Amino acid sequence: MKFGVHLGPQFLTIEELRHGWHQTEQLGFDWLSVWDHFYPAAPPFDGPNFEGLACQAAMAVETSKVRLGCLVYCAGYRHPAVLAKAATTIDHLSGGRLELGLGAGWHQMEFEAYGLPFEPPGVRLRRLAESVEVVRLLFTEETADYDGEFYTLRQARNTPKPLQPHPRIWVGARGPKALALAGRLGDGWNVAYVSAAEFAKSAATVREHAGSRPFVTGVNVGLVGDVAAEDKERFLRERFGAAAPVAEATLSGSSAEVIDQVARYAEAGADWLVVALRVPLEPEVLERFATEVIPAFR
Repeated sequence: MKFGVHLGPQFLTIEELRHGWHQTEQLGFDWLSVWDHFYPAAPPFDGPNFEGLACQAAMAVETSKVRLGCLVYCAGYRHPAVLAKAATTIDHLSGGRLELGLGAGWHQMEFEAYGLPFEPPGVRLRRLAESVEVVRLLFTEETADYDGEFYTLRQARNTPKPLQPHPRIWVGARGPKALALAGRLGDGWNVAYVSAAEFAKSAATVREHAGSRPFVTGVNVGLVGDVAAEDKERFLRERFGAAAPVAEATLSGSSAEVIDQVARYAEAGADWLVVALRVPLEPEVLERFATEVIPAFR
């Protein structure tokens, strides 16, 4: 199992983000990611929040070893050819460390505020599928032609190609149709804040549709220090608001207890486990996880 940190760029200054990125790499994590939101993901929605593509590009030049992702870029926010071009640039900036996540999108307030159509779920899934196909074509083909419901390419070029021969495309998904799409089109699948039992059930669906080809799975979880139950609830509420992870998807307790909780995800088939952090950050909690929990799985 490999480990990462998912640091949402809300209610933080750029210097605080940089510090978090540097600490993640210095502690030996394998992965570092941001999200793709224009507003904070939970109230108050009028707070500061930085844009995902620009953050991923900044991470590329601020770090030197960790894999760099975004969980996940919303298919409805950008034309996939533009996203592929930007992602290729980030792969070069990072020396070949790009991980690209794509999802259908859910934050209706952002769509409406920015004048973007918030389509029905089925339409958003079809748009996501085309986005994955377009990005992959531009990553791999010298010229790309594509005729879809939403996108059209004519002898489209993406030069230079990514440094990696085949950058992984992760699909964020939950429902049955989305899980099938993730397995069919993605190189990886990520889901946030589910129990190990729920993860195992969803991962089985994804892998069934992925078949025998190489495929990786990942889960985002909360991380709380060794605190009492009432303090754990307050900790999550202060950082995540209404979007707080359920208790079953939050690592907490002593290092031995956290090791047991991580082991359940490993047994459920998770290749990657990514701890999601929100302000106020507690660097000592992350350091304890890196020095006392991760070594048990190396």
